[in-house]
Amino acid sequence: MKVLLTNDDGYGARGLRALYSEITKIAGTIIIAPEKESSASGHAITVFDPIRVEEIYDNGNAIGYAVAGTPADCVKLGLTVILKEK
Repeated sequence: MKVLLTNDDGYGARGLRALYSEITKIAGTIIIAPEKESSASGHAITVFDPIRVEEIYDNGNAIGYAVAGTPADCVKLGLTVILKEK
């Protein structure tokens, strides 16, 4: 099983990191979350601005991607471009 984690508080949010830490004990896990806090925009998508993606690391280990977009952008990119399997 693989788990994709996202949120609207950004990839550096303590809660997201805590959830990642626990879920990785039982499943393959990747974070694909906004590069900055974007509360109240969970269902919005980016239409006119470019969407940048940057790999994120924790203690030298790649754990996911920071996306210059909304949480919905993160999930769409994850499922259609970043992840090799569903």
